[in-house]
Parts: sequence; structure tokens; C-alpha cells
Amino acid sequence: MTDTNNLSRATKVKIGVAFLAIYLIWGTTFLGIRIAVETIPAFMMAGLRFFFAGGIMMVILLVRGGYFPSLRHWRSAVIVGGLMLVGGIGLVSFAEERISSGLAALVVATIPIWITLFGWLGFGGKKPSPQIFTGLGLGFVGIILLFAPSMDADNDQLAGMGIVFIGAMFFAAGSLYSRRAPLPADTRMSTASEMLAAGILLLGVSLLLGEPSRLDIGEISLRSILALIYLTIFGSIIGYTAYLWLLKTVEPAKVSTNFYVNPVIAVFMGWLVADENVTLPMIFATIVILAGVAVINTKLPHIGQRRQHEIKLNMEGVTTE
Repeated sequence: MTDTNNLSRATKVKIGVAFLAIYLIWGTTFLGIRIAVETIPAFMMAGLRFFFAGGIMMVILLVRGGYFPSLRHWRSAVIVGGLMLVGGIGLVSFAEERISSGLAALVVATIPIWITLFGWLGFGGKKPSPQIFTGLGLGFVGIILLFAPSMDADNDQLAGMGIVFIGAMFFAAGSLYSRRAPLPADTRMSTASEMLAAGILLLGVSLLLGEPSRLDIGEISLRSILALIYLTIFGSIIGYTAYLWLLKTVEPAKVSTNFYVNPVIAVFMGWLVADENVTLPMIFATIVILAGVAVINTKLPHIGQRRQHEIKLNMEGVTTE
């Protein structure tokens, strides 16, 4: 991992631009999905998004001398793309036919909680510390608070939230699997193959669900088409590229701050552009969930270690006050 203190000014500017990209672009993709699925069936829309994004990226990389993924790499791309993009983003797109983009983003904010829990239970991770358990507890309390108002609401809203909830777990599982999966060394080619594989899978799901037969091309709105283009170019190609570059350049903990920012931007954009309703229970649940994520991702000094350090300093004649 690169030491950010030793980076050139130009690189620091690039880092700032990349963070701005994943904060603003990914925060607005929930609204983009909501607009796109107004007149384009959800799985078809998501399939077209990732098929074109992955295809465009792969063609560019191959023209520039990149290596075409092997069959082993494609197998991993299908699994990772299937979990993260089909099970994750595909289900979110499907759910946003029923619920607001802001509400979907709040449920998606639980992904770091699932990554922590699944990493311990099924991916060989260490038992969480008391601090991590505290963060998990806060996260689950926030989830309960988020779902509670919908228990008395219409079935569509509750079903939509449940679908996003399952999608968040799929995305978390795919993220963990991708860490050990055999994928191309070039992360750009890896991402391109995952998106292309997911695009094909999503279009297959769309076909199985009969979405093409229900599609009226004449009814597709211009704003849905523009939203799809935005999701393909900005949300997928630019957003994922910036994210992967940041993972190689700065500490992963800093990159994960997008999980704090994206839901806030998504809720704000949904309220501003789509006139989506924002309630006090939603805001309170969001604060609790993000507090849980913060506790999980924040490194706190161990009290015993800190005390030992103070004793050592005092023995050397250095005061800690």
C-alpha cells in the first residue's frame, strides 16, 4: 500500500478526484436505478448496464495489449459477478420498482456489517473483538429500526426492503469470495470480466422472467435511457475504476468511507430530484447503522497496550500528560 505522505501533489489531486467520484457517482446511482426502472424492466436494465460496461472495458483493455481471461478466470468472474452484481445490484434494481432509492441505499449501507459477520462465520476470519461485536449489535439494531415502520405499511414496501436486504448479503458474500478467487492480475480486466459475465447472467434472468415480452419499446422514456447510459458509463466504468485504483493507492479503511457518504447522498438526491419521502425514523435508523459501521471500521487503541506504553514512557522520564 502506498504511503500517502510520500505521494506527489499530482497524485494527491488524483486521489481527491477519485474519492469525489465514488462519493458522488455511487451516491447518485440509486436514483439513477430508480429512474431507469420506471420504463425498463429491472433485470433487463441491469443486464444491459453491465454487459455494455464490461464489454467496453474489455475491448479497450485488449486493444491496449491486455490478456484475455482464461477459463479458470472466467469461472471466478461468473461466481463473483453472479453474487455481487446479479444477486446484489440486480436485486436492488428489482426492489427499486417498489421502494424509494433512498430507502434502498439505507439497507445497502449494511454491507460492511455482513462482510464482517460472514468473514468470521464462513470465510476463515478471526472471532470479532468486543468492539466489533458492539458494531455488529448497533448495525442489527439499526436494521430493526429501519424495518419496523414498514411492518404496518403496504406489502410492496416491505417486500422491496427484504429484497435489498438479501441483495446486500449476496454482495457481501461476493466481496469476500473475490479476495481468494483466481482472477486476472490486472484488476481492470478482472472487473471487466465480472461485469460482462454478470450482464449475460442478468439478461438470462430477464429472459426467464419474461421481461422482454412485457416490454413496450415505444413506452421507454428518454430519462430512463439517459439514466441507463449514466449508470453504464459513470456508475460502472468510471466508478469501479476509481474504486479499484483507490484500493491500490490508499488504505482500504479510507476507501470504505464511501459506505458512510453514499447513503446520505442517495437519500438527499432522492428527496431533491424524485420528491421521495424522508422520515425521522429513517434518519435515526441510518445514524444507528452508520454508527455500527464506524465502530467496526475504526481502530481504537487497546487499553492494556496503551497503559504499558505509558509505563514505559514514565520509566524513561517522559510524562504522558
